[in-house]
Amino acid sequence: MRTETHSSANASGERRRIDLSGPWRFVTDPDERGRERNWAAPDEPWPDRARTVEVPHVWQEHDECREYTGTAWYRRTIDLEAPPDGDDRRALLRFGAVDYEAVVRVNGERAGSNRGGYLPFSVDVTDALVEGENTIAVEVTDPDDISEIPHGKQGEPWYQRVSGIWQKVTLEDVPACRVEQLRAAPNVEDDTVRIELETTAAAVATVEDPSAVDATITVEREGTAVASATTALEPDGTGDVTISIEDPDYWTPETPALYDVRVALERDGTVVDRDEDYFGMRSVEARDGRIYLNGEPYPIRGALEQGYYPRTLYRPSEDDWFEREVRIAKDLGFNLLRKHIKPAHPDFLEAADRLGLFVWAEPANPSVCTERSKEELADQLRGMLERDYNRPSVVVWSIYNEEWGIGNPQGLDVETSLWDDGAKQASLAELYEETKAADPTRLVCDNSGWAHVATDINDYHRYFVSPDRADAWAADLDGMVENPEANYAATETDPDDAPIVVSEFGTWGLGDIAAVEDAYDGEPPWFDYEFLPEGLKRPAGYRERFADSALAEAFDDLEALAEAWQRRQLRSNKDVIEQMRARDEIAGYVLTEFSDIEWEFNGLLDYRREPKGTLEAFARVNAPVAVQLDLESRAVWDDGRIAADAVVVNDTAEELEADLSWTIAGESGRRTVAVDPASTVRVADLVDVAASDVIADADAVTTETIALEFGDARTEEPVTVCPRSRPRLHDGQDARPADATVYVDDALRTALGDRDSDRDPTVVDRLDEDVDVALVTETTDDVLAYARDGGDVLAVADSDGSLAAGDGTETAFDYRNLPEDESWNLVASLLYTVDERLERLFGTVPGWELDGLYPYAVADVDSADDAAVGYVEGWLANPSAAITTRDYGDGTVQTCTFRVADAYGDHPTATVLVDDLLSRRLESAAR
Repeated sequence: MRTETHSSANASGERRRIDLSGPWRFVTDPDERGRERNWAAPDEPWPDRARTVEVPHVWQEHDECREYTGTAWYRRTIDLEAPPDGDDRRALLRFGAVDYEAVVRVNGERAGSNRGGYLPFSVDVTDALVEGENTIAVEVTDPDDISEIPHGKQGEPWYQRVSGIWQKVTLEDVPACRVEQLRAAPNVEDDTVRIELETTAAAVATVEDPSAVDATITVEREGTAVASATTALEPDGTGDVTISIEDPDYWTPETPALYDVRVALERDGTVVDRDEDYFGMRSVEARDGRIYLNGEPYPIRGALEQGYYPRTLYRPSEDDWFEREVRIAKDLGFNLLRKHIKPAHPDFLEAADRLGLFVWAEPANPSVCTERSKEELADQLRGMLERDYNRPSVVVWSIYNEEWGIGNPQGLDVETSLWDDGAKQASLAELYEETKAADPTRLVCDNSGWAHVATDINDYHRYFVSPDRADAWAADLDGMVENPEANYAATETDPDDAPIVVSEFGTWGLGDIAAVEDAYDGEPPWFDYEFLPEGLKRPAGYRERFADSALAEAFDDLEALAEAWQRRQLRSNKDVIEQMRARDEIAGYVLTEFSDIEWEFNGLLDYRREPKGTLEAFARVNAPVAVQLDLESRAVWDDGRIAADAVVVNDTAEELEADLSWTIAGESGRRTVAVDPASTVRVADLVDVAASDVIADADAVTTETIALEFGDARTEEPVTVCPRSRPRLHDGQDARPADATVYVDDALRTALGDRDSDRDPTVVDRLDEDVDVALVTETTDDVLAYARDGGDVLAVADSDGSLAAGDGTETAFDYRNLPEDESWNLVASLLYTVDERLERLFGTVPGWELDGLYPYAVADVDSADDAAVGYVEGWLANPSAAITTRDYGDGTVQTCTFRVADAYGDHPTATVLVDDLLSRRLESAAR
């Protein structure tokens, strides 16, 4: 048991803090007998399973406690030379946060308690302390059922549970008459700050008249006093004074100017207490569809950050971690982090204040909607406002996320949706109004994602992957702009006035899993949580799944897979972001997410906060000044033209003017462009060049890169050029019978017939034994009978994505439909090229060359199939294929779910792909 000797502070007005972080004894209490056995007593022995832990501490850090719920005890001893006397001095035991319920005992006597896992509380222990040795014991209970308790993403179906004294503990010797709350409310319209004080003066017996206590407030900037004022307290012990600041420095993420505020309470000419804090002169408001900082439009470029860390969970293992996070976020171009679904650690907010980063703050949500859960959430939100009111980085308060605890996102029979329940809507609107009244200096979002009722921000959660669903994403954005009210369950506030912010979106990208495992000295516990379903969320067995699938043919190892997946992540996030930034009506975005969290690998950083391989390129996409290329077509014929508009995005407060220049394969051009602050400019027809001028090999498919620059801003985009003269993707493409015959169904017959040359097979409209290959868009009974009898079938999807069974029930493949718009599964998926000859067309991971052709279904595969383009989701689950071949009876069936049938002859990539697949089927038939 640890014992330390400390002296108490007795000088007038002085506060003294003893840090109680460090070694404590810890023991679980599974049968809840600790009270009965008097474990709070200094000399009471604890069971052999007791251990010494370092507080702050989460008991799930220990393998044997990882699944433990219930009660546990912490205990330590300190030695005090002279405790406070109780008349003019008090002793407060302060806890940063304890999850969930804490009962505090000093020297065996109950001193106080608290419920709620995220915010600070204090217990007055003056009367319990003695001179000499004092034992502090904390009984912590975190129940198994947390559905009514605000808990965020702890436990099923998300991440590890968190329990214990997870923030710091201090013992403070403070004046009896003291400042309890100091609020600084800046007003940049008249350059004043209103200081509001709450004190204990009215509750202190030795203070007969609180109005005889004066509060002197001094405001300092970088150590120099810039303003001061003195005011008498009110009879209830409160104080209120407005102070002018001459020519103040405003706080912004770019210029995070901070002011210190110091308060001295004086009675009868003697200082009885001193307190201090800091604030920033800044305003934030939402109006006319935009967000304004200090009266100027301010576009939001944000990322979701969940505050989980390897091993230590809710707290980082290194002291400088929060500062590094803020610096990395700023280096990546972000001006905001959305601290997701639990209150941010106060040390993180300090770093954000000091270094300059907006914070979107959220309480932890419960799972169900009950009177208890609503009250606990409201209490937590009030506590956040009290703790963080002076933090200039905090610009948004959220109340709920995706209806968790207020609606019915889980589809429970006992719950109703916020979309339909008028009583829930009224309750939410009431809490919005309460929050706005308590803090009019910030924006309030009622229910992040959808089903808004009363909100300052109309935010959306949208998970589109690009280029797979690029057109659907564009249509979705248009719908947000044209009909914002569709995202509201009720309109207690004006949808047309609220800024549109896409506050969740993003694509997954596998990181360096071997390095993460090394950090854990083996497989992390989150690889195999019992509550994780088999599938994309469960990492356990991923190495075996890699080895047993076509992935092992496409990639040399898991490292190569991760690198390719990260490139795909960048490509998708780039387009999704650029489509938003090109629309002035979109006020901002928040990418999901800043770092991987346990099994969820959609971060720009991995779980260790180490960068993935595409950060430099992402930073260009996300920079305050960025450029975009909007190509007329991503794939062109060699006798066509490469044409593109350019978009210049200026999120800064300055007007910009510079040359906008482009290059592609020796061709180039430039134009001088001016861009207003916080706006975009589209430059029409900037690029227009003949495709034949930029290709070196007229007989091959080539991919050229267009580069665009505007000052320091730069981007690149690929464009695929295909020869009309039937390019060959492999040397044996013409090794087929000169008199080959192909049956082609109605959907493709005209287009294929129009591409007539001496290299083409004969196209027929009958399916008999003389046909070498059947090219179809549906596998009818006749087609499958042809295959069973030894025929060779190539089935390709049409524009609606279907490969219907036609007039029968038998199919060669089972297909799994993919959503045609947004989907969490799709952003977690990967299409990859196994066939090395198709890799010449697609690359390792298909990209923009297939724009408009991506599948709406994939085929289930087994080990005997020959996959040419494979598909997986998340942790290498749900293996499927977009192109694969299977023996069927005495013949074969190859399926292609890329939607190429209707595009054949018009879309260059679709045409080249079908020609190549058909050529190979003819070669196979000839053998």
